[in-house]
Amino acid sequence: MGLLEAFFYVIPGLFVVGGVYGVIRTLKRSRRISRTWRHGRTAEARCLRVYTTTSGGGEDSAVRTTLHQVLEFTTAEGRTVRIDETDGPSTVVEGDFVTVYYLPESPELATGQPPAQRKLAVGTGCLVLFLLVFVGFAVAFMIGVHWGFSEAGTGTDTGPDDWPCASYQTAGC
Repeated sequence: MGLLEAFFYVIPGLFVVGGVYGVIRTLKRSRRISRTWRHGRTAEARCLRVYTTTSGGGEDSAVRTTLHQVLEFTTAEGRTVRIDETDGPSTVVEGDFVTVYYLPESPELATGQPPAQRKLAVGTGCLVLFLLVFVGFAVAFMIGVHWGFSEAGTGTDTGPDDWPCASYQTAGC
């Protein structure tokens, strides 16, 4: 296998690994949030700070603004926890109180998002589907490259000399 051939396997292979990793992370996150909403505890949290971050805005990319809310609450065991929640409701401002959902074993992974199982399922499903299509295209590309390189190495087509009318003596050309 030459360097060029390896390149056509390594790059799509990295896309496959990244896509599979994304699917696993997405499913784990969705499962954790769902479990937190269903089996977690609730606490009253105070919004300590609200701020935004921006990303993108380069040559051809759109600017994305993310809303952050710093929430602080006390667990049932008396532990004070501070979380930085992203994309929460824009109506929550500094000083407001919101309900947070947390699992006793990991209160630092709490969420101030109100339970929305269907929204979570649809969002997770769409992202997983997109990632699986992405992985599928990368695998199809690798299969196509493999087929192309294996056909090139079989000797069935050695180049222009085997093409019809390559020689001026061939009748009918």
